[in-house]
Amino acid sequence: MSSEPRTSIRPIAIIGGTGPAGMGLALRWARAGETIIIGSRDEQRAQVAAAAIQLKAGSQANVAGMENSLACAAADILMLTVPFEGQATLLKQLKNSITEGSILIDATVPLASSVGGRASRLLGVWQGSAAQQAAELVPKGISVVAAFHNLSADLLNGDAPVDCDVVVCSDDPDAAQLTRELAAKIPGVRALDGGKLENARIVEQITALLIGLNIRHKGHAGIRITGLPPAAYR
Repeated sequence: MSSEPRTSIRPIAIIGGTGPAGMGLALRWARAGETIIIGSRDEQRAQVAAAAIQLKAGSQANVAGMENSLACAAADILMLTVPFEGQATLLKQLKNSITEGSILIDATVPLASSVGGRASRLLGVWQGSAAQQAAELVPKGISVVAAFHNLSADLLNGDAPVDCDVVVCSDDPDAAQLTRELAAKIPGVRALDGGKLENARIVEQITALLIGLNIRHKGHAGIRITGLPPAAYR
């Protein structure tokens, strides 16, 4: 598998993309025709993951694997799918590799399980949320979007539609709109404007609640927001 994307289509680099959430998003977007770069600390691991996605998505899929810093340099749409304990360290390492004007979509949830606590309990973050912490760590001029927290990784890695809404929070309306469009490419998913980035703390809290429900009931719970006009999901 080549370490270079094979077309000039604007790629999406999934940083920390070899985990279940990253692999699931890569699969769904590759099936939708997006150009995907899987990022990892280990380039060989990234290429193995890319080959697996290519096999599942079909011969028309466009997937490559790169080391994280190279993936950042090769794309201006970055999707961060790492555990909370690795978020700050990774973003500090990649700061000089993120290209000016990039969009960082962050799905990080500050779960206590990252420090040996319960998976359904949230840690306090001084900035207010994991997404706001990310915004402090990336270079100036990088738009940060909080999204995709509540999608089941198990369902993303399957074939069935994903019965879940994605709430998108950002201080950059254009970056938020692009993220909603990407969310809508996943069958079954609807995307909603969740307002400013500071609202990410609420979405992260919902994620912890859903994890608790899934543990207790052995399911793959998502959320649906009801009572809004159809235009809200566009």
